[in-house]
Amino acid sequence: MTERGADTDSVCFVHPPEGHRIAHSTAGPRLVPARSAPQPSESARVERWCTPVNRSPSESQSNPTDTAERRADTVPDSRESPPVRAPRVLLVPPDTRPPTLDLPVQLARMTGAEVRVPPAAALPDFFTPGDAGALAAWLRAGVADADVLVVCLETLCLGGMIPARRVSDPLAGALERLAILAELKAAHPALRIYAFGVIVRVAHDNDPHEEKTYYGEWGRELRAYSTAFDRHARHGEADRAALDAARAAVPADILADWVGTRERNRALHLAALDLLAGGVLSHLCLTLDDTTPYGLAAFDRRLLEARADALGVWDRLDVYPGADEVPCALLARALRPEEVPVWVRFSGLGGAGAEMLYEDRPAGELVRAHLRAAGCRLADSVQEAAFVLAVNTPGTRQAHRQPDFATVDTPHRHLPAFVDALRADLRAGRAVSVADIAYPNGAEARLWTLMGGLPLAALAGFSAWNTAGNTLGSAVAFGKLAPLVSDQAAHAQALLARIADDVLYQGEVRSLVREQLGSPSPFDLGEKRADAEAALRELLPPRVQAVWEQHFAGRGLSLELGEPHLAWPRLFTGVVPMSVTESVSGGS
Repeated sequence: MTERGADTDSVCFVHPPEGHRIAHSTAGPRLVPARSAPQPSESARVERWCTPVNRSPSESQSNPTDTAERRADTVPDSRESPPVRAPRVLLVPPDTRPPTLDLPVQLARMTGAEVRVPPAAALPDFFTPGDAGALAAWLRAGVADADVLVVCLETLCLGGMIPARRVSDPLAGALERLAILAELKAAHPALRIYAFGVIVRVAHDNDPHEEKTYYGEWGRELRAYSTAFDRHARHGEADRAALDAARAAVPADILADWVGTRERNRALHLAALDLLAGGVLSHLCLTLDDTTPYGLAAFDRRLLEARADALGVWDRLDVYPGADEVPCALLARALRPEEVPVWVRFSGLGGAGAEMLYEDRPAGELVRAHLRAAGCRLADSVQEAAFVLAVNTPGTRQAHRQPDFATVDTPHRHLPAFVDALRADLRAGRAVSVADIAYPNGAEARLWTLMGGLPLAALAGFSAWNTAGNTLGSAVAFGKLAPLVSDQAAHAQALLARIADDVLYQGEVRSLVREQLGSPSPFDLGEKRADAEAALRELLPPRVQAVWEQHFAGRGLSLELGEPHLAWPRLFTGVVPMSVTESVSGGS
């Protein structure tokens, strides 16, 4: 929160909001949007600061006439005020997929912020851990001129979000790596550290790569144990027999290893709560990945919440369902610290009660949690709101396959009226960010068809990827940062990248490629990866180009597409390289 004076009619811009600068005139100081030059391609931003916001000589140097007028009634000063610089951010992501690395970088870039990420060798690659020593060295070398550090605790301490579920590193080593945050804060007290950790999930499928290798064989039994354990913890001896049966169904050594990994990671999160209480962290998010109402993740959540109660840190803490999107939420909080009101518009009047497949709460409570994590709250009216969060919910419950007329596309919602409301919001000049959570893992085809008549480039944000939490956190970050946008090319790239991934790849192309390959393993394509990527190169670029021509061309921007490929040896995550720049000739 920013401090506000008692006299709300007078404003002193000691530090102007990010994305703005102070302009001086005879009428006094005023805030104006900062301008930025075209930014480098996405690939160029790794391992170095993104190109700073450039200003013309008339902006970066004082106007002699203006200076003279200001000094006529002020104490003369031979020194000019230094130009206001963009905030500098260090980002330690959970891994290197586009939504977890590129998206937060793009969101920061569109506000003019400078972002630096670790070298690739220090970061995890799928289930291969990153280099903890290299990461620590990178942090120590880069923190001196940074304002903000956004850090994934699993990457810092256990090699990455996925490796943290698999590695057998002892707790002592993880805590030793965590201690660098206190070291950095002690050496640089002005540094704001925003951290997040992911409560170990109980995966819904038997994935032997993102989980322990034995999960491929024992996943079903481990899930049953997880549910039985939590039911017994909540309801007592009435559930004892079910717990005993579930425990007996899993080999003792496997169960001990699996539970031990969870206990280590929970201890790491408890230590992070102590850092929060001690003032090392400015904000902490502890999120639940792929959770359910009952399970070990819910059990861990209650233990962490009890510790937070004892420490009294809830003003700087969020515990809620989420994971991959948290860097976006924390960047929004860091770059625009003030709490902002948000008007939530659901696609159905009862949308707040819709059930999610990968979260332990209905859509309305999930929205509130993600708003709070990013430093937002529910607005009392659309007129009060800083932006509109337009949430496409299922009729009653999410479903995996489209179209679903049993629980998703039902009379509990009315999509044409929802799209009409979005059109009216845009015409009224409101910032609108769309979160499509009707189905997990991609946009709803019917909604996308109806939205084709909207000016999509005018949206503040769009998101429809993976879980409802992933989608909501990204859409909220887009919306909160909308007033700070100073680089229209970067904003267009971030928006188009989400459309390309969430609508065109996840919603359309991925299923086509899966059919072409004859329904390959969802966990490892093996030798079929080359064929899959060849299909991506054929199917994706024309679709992306068509959206560009219809909605983005003619706005003084140019699009350059690279070759689509897969992030990992599986179809789940596609990569659509692109660069949007300002076009001297008006561009297409």
